[in-house]
Amino acid sequence: MQVLEPRDVPLGGLRSMTVRRTLPQRQRSLIGAWCFVDHYGPDEVDASGGMVVPPHPHTGLQTVSWLFTGEIEHRDSAGHHAFVRPGEVNLMTAGRGISHSEYSTPGTTTLHGAQLWLALPDGRRETDPAFEHHAPEPVSGEGWEARVFLGSLLGSTSPVTTHTPLLGAELLLDAGARIEVPVDPAHELGVLVDSGAVLVGDEPLGKDELGYVEPGSTTLVLVAREPTRLLLLGGEPFGEKIVMWWNFIGRDHDEVVAHRAAWEARLEAGDTARFELPADDPLAPLHAPPLPGVRLRTRGP
Repeated sequence: MQVLEPRDVPLGGLRSMTVRRTLPQRQRSLIGAWCFVDHYGPDEVDASGGMVVPPHPHTGLQTVSWLFTGEIEHRDSAGHHAFVRPGEVNLMTAGRGISHSEYSTPGTTTLHGAQLWLALPDGRRETDPAFEHHAPEPVSGEGWEARVFLGSLLGSTSPVTTHTPLLGAELLLDAGARIEVPVDPAHELGVLVDSGAVLVGDEPLGKDELGYVEPGSTTLVLVAREPTRLLLLGGEPFGEKIVMWWNFIGRDHDEVVAHRAAWEARLEAGDTARFELPADDPLAPLHAPPLPGVRLRTRGP
């Protein structure tokens, strides 16, 4: 098992919320189609300022929002206005282009969860923007409980649309619990420990770490060394190189440059060829940062 350590990344300005980013990293860019893993909290909103992310664009990906504590308000340019709540998944498909905003709600005192991205395969990158919500019913056994928000696991299947074979689930394990999780041998897996500590097979994995497991096994054995909550992410190896910069995913430098130009044209000249804005958003949209002075490099296999 490869263990990926998080790095702290601030979201926003001086009074910013800090997230722990475990994907992408230099040594690994993708786990299946999972290309971005931010893990945050528990943060007291009075101290951190909570989540304040004004309208911003995405292309070529799906966002997956999963909360443990708190509530987030979502608006997007495809006309969806929804709330992210604990144990309920919100999946937004950017496709050819979408913009959205995310704000922790006034009643939220503690914010704790994960923000995840999925890269769309080449044939689906220009699909129409979309949004889905699902509240999975928990499944349980001796010393464990699971909520499957993408794909199928432990007898539970999510109806949420994905464009490559994928898995996403939250598992709660009592101290000392041992579970043999049947998994697809074609999938590579990521185990993100939110709290506690676990043995993956016989290898230890601690809080905030992301463990990568290669394809080939039909069973993933987890043993909780203390009460543990984790996210299990997986999918077939993506097999495509991507360029990921700011909030865009493309296939080469020039494509990302074009996406940035289309977003700035929307903000400066009202050009709606690729992007619209969420209706009735309380804050002005974010401008894209300057591009680096070198060509963007591809990631992946």
